[in-house]
Amino acid sequence: MPAIGVLTLELELTEAHSLKDKRHFVRGLKDRLRAGFNLSVAEVDDYNLWNRSTLAAVTVSGSRENAAKVLAAAEAAAARFLGPALSSATIDWLE
Repeated sequence: MPAIGVLTLELELTEAHSLKDKRHFVRGLKDRLRAGFNLSVAEVDDYNLWNRSTLAAVTVSGSRENAAKVLAAAEAAAARFLGPALSSATIDWLE
């Protein structure tokens, strides 16, 4: 049965002092997730705040187990890239 998983990442970018700084962090993470895990990634909230961002990464797979592995690996990669700037991560499933 096909599965659609959504990884939501909330970022607290204390090192960003402008929207330009924020874009640097967000673009770097989006590029890593797209290239490393073949995910669709978009900023979905906190567009105009320079020190916060919410990203959603989506995968579609033939099995929920495989999708869960991909999203867990993507979350771990995001945590390594962002360090303490990653304030929360959640995985949701679309039926």
